[in-house]
Amino acid sequence: MRGFIGLAAATLASFFTQSLADPTVAHPGGVDDIIITNDNILNSTTTREFKTESAFKINAAQSGAFPINVLNNFGSGMYVYVTGKDASNVPVLLGTNGQYVYPQADNTGVPKQITANIGFQLNAQGQNTQIVLPQALISARIWFAQGQLKFYTVKDGNGVSAIVEPSAANPADPSAGVQWGFIEFNYDGTTIYANISYVDFVGIPLGMGLTLATGESQIVQGLQAGAVNNICSGVKSQASADGQIWDRLCTVSSSGKALRVLSPNLYTSANAGAFNGYYDNYVNQVWSKYTSQDLTINTQVSAGNVACRVSNNQLSCAGDNRAYPKPTTADIWGCNSGPFAIIASDNDVHRAVVPRLCAAFTRTTLLLAGGNVQPSLGASSYYTMNPTSHYSRIVHQYETNSIGYAFSYDDVNPSGQNAAGVVAGANPTNLKITVGGWS
Repeated sequence: MRGFIGLAAATLASFFTQSLADPTVAHPGGVDDIIITNDNILNSTTTREFKTESAFKINAAQSGAFPINVLNNFGSGMYVYVTGKDASNVPVLLGTNGQYVYPQADNTGVPKQITANIGFQLNAQGQNTQIVLPQALISARIWFAQGQLKFYTVKDGNGVSAIVEPSAANPADPSAGVQWGFIEFNYDGTTIYANISYVDFVGIPLGMGLTLATGESQIVQGLQAGAVNNICSGVKSQASADGQIWDRLCTVSSSGKALRVLSPNLYTSANAGAFNGYYDNYVNQVWSKYTSQDLTINTQVSAGNVACRVSNNQLSCAGDNRAYPKPTTADIWGCNSGPFAIIASDNDVHRAVVPRLCAAFTRTTLLLAGGNVQPSLGASSYYTMNPTSHYSRIVHQYETNSIGYAFSYDDVNPSGQNAAGVVAGANPTNLKITVGGWS
């Protein structure tokens, strides 16, 4: 979870009480319109890394320059930005001179725009551009934008300069009128882990290919060209079909250009009460079914299959250290609250049940034939029963090979299946990224 330092100008509740258009229309504002949440702050406590700090520091000391090659298949006016943390856990941006930029916030508490040269302009459509990381970087993102993004700095609760990144959820963010997307990665000097994620939103279609020193290559082609327009059309059609507010997930410019599509989790985090009660009837049916029969969770770890049963309005699983109350719709969208919140004292069974149970609710597979064993049904069974996450369904429809996270636990699948948009390995020699469709 990223560090939280509060709101810069207004609370989320008061900001989003205004009536929203269908779809949501971006209206970029100024510094007073910035809202800082755990989704758009990068500070010394941010944990987007996948390796321990100690391992990172050991490898970072030996790290060297690492090239990233970007193929522009999108169009003109494209820029690249890189944010992350250096070996000392300090937030940085990559400057156009090839060195890390350390933002310096003042003591006013007001976000201050970072004016250093941090935006790399991509070469023309169809051409490659190379950027080079001077050394290791974790909790990192490579941002791609058609137009220039605005990054800010402000001191966090510990008095340390943090980076305020563009917010996809805030239609008045200073960068709201720009279309962008990003790839998340960690490079510790010897090993890289990179992923394309649509857990929060869909922006510019991105793909990536990793080459290792062994000659091994890995490719995640990502979203198809034109996917954002198609996904916006898809959520609009779904809104017409079921009367839910799916169309508001699409953010457009004042001229109507589709900029991005928010996940229901990100949208509801900024719009309290949205989709309220959406899964309630389904949850009640699940609780009723598994009061009289077992729900078997295949933990896919040493615990193997564990039997779960509803009793006293809670789902209890064999060998689990605590039971699961009924989830709300917001719990299902986020997979990290209510019954799906994992705490330090939870045992291995609990840590294995949470992602498999939330994935089953998100995909609405618990009442299907064979759904009494989770995970056991393949992707053809996902999102086939209402209510379900139509955002995830539609996003996967426009992914190449349906690869790429559309919710937090999209990597939960029967053994042998993989939906994660990840490339990873030791001793990487090159990371290739395509913007605007893979080629």
